[in-house]
Amino acid sequence: MILAEAQRDAQKVRGDGDAQSIRIYADAFGQDKEFFAFYRSMQAYRDALNGRTTSFVLTPDTGFFRFFENAGGAAGNAGSPTARAGSQ
Repeated sequence: MILAEAQRDAQKVRGDGDAQSIRIYADAFGQDKEFFAFYRSMQAYRDALNGRTTSFVLTPDTGFFRFFENAGGAAGNAGSPTARAGSQ
């Protein structure tokens, strides 16, 4: 009985944390959509490129590295890979 109650409480705490996290992400996205796209891309780079032997074979027009397209650090033009940002 004690174990079941502890697991129930733990799931509630996780759910509350997930809800708060989602609210924070939604607020951040609403404030600065370009920064949020950049932040999500940085997370994807970190997750995808975390191995010492990681290799990628990508076409030059892929949206995955869109924030490395120019020296200023800005994303490419709106008609290219940046437009596909929501699909990642």
